[in-house]
Amino acid sequence: MTMQQLMGTMQGLQEAMATSKVEQESMHADLTASQARNDELHHANEELRRGWRDVDEPETATPPREFSTPFSQAILETTIPNTFTGPKVTFTRMEDPEAHLTAFHTQMMLVGGSDAERCKLFMSTLTGMTMDWFISLPEGHVTSFAQLLRLFREQYLANKAPTPVLYDLFDVKQYQGETLKEYISRFGAQVVKVGTTDEPMIVYAFRKGVCPGSFSKSLNRSRPKTFAEVRRRAVEHIASEGEAYEKCTTAASTRPRAQMRAQPARVHEATTERKNPDRRHTYEMRRA
Repeated sequence: MTMQQLMGTMQGLQEAMATSKVEQESMHADLTASQARNDELHHANEELRRGWRDVDEPETATPPREFSTPFSQAILETTIPNTFTGPKVTFTRMEDPEAHLTAFHTQMMLVGGSDAERCKLFMSTLTGMTMDWFISLPEGHVTSFAQLLRLFREQYLANKAPTPVLYDLFDVKQYQGETLKEYISRFGAQVVKVGTTDEPMIVYAFRKGVCPGSFSKSLNRSRPKTFAEVRRRAVEHIASEGEAYEKCTTAASTRPRAQMRAQPARVHEATTERKNPDRRHTYEMRRA
């Protein structure tokens, strides 16, 4: 290649490079402009979103259900101290209302409280359909705790258990396998429910219900006059049985085992010789 050709080639390359540089600069400028337009569009969209947030929208949330309260205004304005803890009992309309009231009164004795505070705390023990009944009462109808209890008793009167009577004691029988301690505890709980003080009848019902055995025989030999005497004699009987069992167990554990095994062998040998006296003689003749 001649010098002129070489110079021409180099000049062509320089021109091509210059043209490529110009194109690159043009492309860079276009890219920068495109990025600027994108930024403007993004900024405009953000402005539109902020504008929509500032527009007042209609209320769509469902308001809470409103219902009237049966408590009077004086009860509603009463504030329960933070030191009060709610009763740990609930009523679901399946329980005995009197048993529920007894449990409620027992817990309220520990914390006290005014008449209005008892109304509010008793309301917290209602749940399910019992709360629906409470809400259905006329607005402002309940003005005292005594009135609330009367309405409660009337509503759930059918759930009330029959009042125990004296003759219910004769239905308390000692189960097969039930210990005397368990039976006398269960019988005593029924005595408390009945609330009787007829000691001869209580003792007679207990004697009829206890299982036949050494304790029942002792009651028949020397009949107690009060249920307290029955308890005392039962405790003594249980203690004596425990001592007898412990002595029997100790004696069995201290007996020599070799002696216990040897005695049956001697009895067996004597029995064998008594049944067949010639058997030993025949055996000795054969050895001779």
